[in-house]
Amino acid sequence: MTWVLGDAVPENLKPICWLAPHFIDEVGEAKWSIHALVVEIGDRKIVVDTCVGNDKNLPVKFWNHLQTSFMEDFERAGFHREEIDTVLCTHLHVDHVGWNTMLVDGEWVPTFPNARYLVAREEWDHWQSEDDDFTKAVFSESVDPIERAGLIDVVEQDATVCEEIRLEPTPGHTPGHVSILIESKGEKAVITGDQTHHPCQLAHPEWGSAADFDFGQGIETRRAFYARHEAARTLVIGTHFATPTAGRIERDGEVWKLVVPADA
Repeated sequence: MTWVLGDAVPENLKPICWLAPHFIDEVGEAKWSIHALVVEIGDRKIVVDTCVGNDKNLPVKFWNHLQTSFMEDFERAGFHREEIDTVLCTHLHVDHVGWNTMLVDGEWVPTFPNARYLVAREEWDHWQSEDDDFTKAVFSESVDPIERAGLIDVVEQDATVCEEIRLEPTPGHTPGHVSILIESKGEKAVITGDQTHHPCQLAHPEWGSAADFDFGQGIETRRAFYARHEAARTLVIGTHFATPTAGRIERDGEVWKLVVPADA
């Protein structure tokens, strides 16, 4: 994971005792994940972020032309792509938009053909001005086909998706990055996106990602996010957190820690 978080090396992680056993292994290497999340509310089915995708032509060796069981796993979990009504993009990086589309007969088509794909306005506007080869590769296969199909809704960074779900601005990693706040029956949960890649950042909010657009803003965003959701007793669900993926933030001196359920 050091290519994402340069400080997340074993000698720095092993002293953070609460990371074991879920978030570091026995030698202190970081555990992490790339996964999509599905939120069910009433008859609505909402996907949050869509991983890397299969068959993508990417200039990153370990993500190029992946062949994963994502769709089989999706259906095995009881979901069908035609039933998804909304896809929420926390941001438009490669590992969050890949399954926006799938390759069918040589053409990239929407994976979720009946869904509206929501992107924050600041995020959308930012990427329209980027023309490097990597961005072009990602957008040509995973974003542009959705736009051509008329399925993208560009929304405000604090938009309300439905009564229970709204976007929470968490800029820094990208200009229009959002987390996803869920409130139902007196309980709160939040899906982080990439403003926090790994739970170690609760102990070290100053540890940012090499991919952060505004490193300093990312630090400020994390500190505010941790304080806010620690006070609210929010269930925090990490977009890249290894199993058990979720926990609650508690104070740990001047910083924070993630406390997972006892039976995790």
